Amino acid sequence: MKRISKVWVAAGVVVVIAIAAWALSGNKKEQHITFTTAKVEPANIQNSVTATGTIEPVTSVTVGTQVSGIISKIFVDYNSVVKKGQVIAELDKTNLISELNTAKANLSSSQSTLNYQTANYNRYKALYDKGLVSADEFESARLSYQTAKENVATAKETVQKAQTNLGYATITSPIDGIVLSKEVEEGQTVAASYSTPELFTIAQNLTDMRVIADVDEADIGNVKEGERASFTVDAFPNDIFEGVVTQVRQEATTTNNVVTYEVVISAPNENLKLKPGLTANITIYTAEKEGVLSVPTKALRFSPTKETVGNYKISDCNGKNKVWTVNGNTLTAHAVQIGMSDGTHTEILSGIKNGTEIISEINETMDEEPTEQQQEQSPFAPGPKRNDKKK
Repeated sequence: MKRISKVWVAAGVVVVIAIAAWALSGNKKEQHITFTTAKVEPANIQNSVTATGTIEPVTSVTVGTQVSGIISKIFVDYNSVVKKGQVIAELDKTNLISELNTAKANLSSSQSTLNYQTANYNRYKALYDKGLVSADEFESARLSYQTAKENVATAKETVQKAQTNLGYATITSPIDGIVLSKEVEEGQTVAASYSTPELFTIAQNLTDMRVIADVDEADIGNVKEGERASFTVDAFPNDIFEGVVTQVRQEATTTNNVVTYEVVISAPNENLKLKPGLTANITIYTAEKEGVLSVPTKALRFSPTKETVGNYKISDCNGKNKVWTVNGNTLTAHAVQIGMSDGTHTEILSGIKNGTEIISEINETMDEEPTEQQQEQSPFAPGPKRNDKKK
């Protein structure tokens, strides 16, 4: 039994070797080299910086109140168009009017006291000049007169303040514009003890907007005033809005260890599509050249060797940057001087003419050619039927 097993193993090995030899002999491959070419031709080259930002009005004013009280009337709502000086709200004036009346009464009392002290002072002065009263009595009368004058001045300031506070109870729009937000309702109490309560936000002109973009510290060095910018918003994904960098702010903002700088971009909004608060995806074009002679950047990375181009002849040259042309069986290098690049195209300053076909990449293909052994049948496949019949 062992002898029979060895025989079968040996037979199996012979079969495997025969099949492998047949397969290898029937799959001879031939390498073919071809090249992808591109023309040296004019192109637009752009370098850009991307960022995100928020759309806001160029001019907006937060309207508050400098006095405390209850909101008695509101005359505007969201999106109301207002004019400068237009009354937009009023506070309850009862306490303010009372304070003004009290201040006026105090002023009247102080004025009466001043009148009396003035007459008293003049009388004591006349008597003092004649030597009929002592200097101490005269000085006391003069001091009472001076105090009465100061009290009148203080009472006048109190009246003025009360009148001003009463005026603050009538809230007017500081600019022509549109109401963006309303923070209070009628009957609500506002307290101006520590800070000015915010009642409304009014934007001056929604046809003139701007984008405040947060630009990364790695990119801010290339951003300058006057550079063109474009942006999109999610509300209108198919629209591209144009603007110009109007300001590069020097103050840095650090969030989660990421340093950014604010860049202001104009955003004309004649059709009123842009709304305050929208998020903008911005592209700032830091360098632009139109119609400059250029080549695909990958053509400058092409560098043939004998191993990669097979039977082609290589005619090299000296130069830091090169492009290659193919003529028949020869690859020829051309030293070029390059300029600006956007990653896809690179500007050519000199070294090769417009319209020249250059190599951008190499292509290798392997062809399988049928051989006689491949056309023959496997030695282990059933052969054709023979007609051995004897006639």
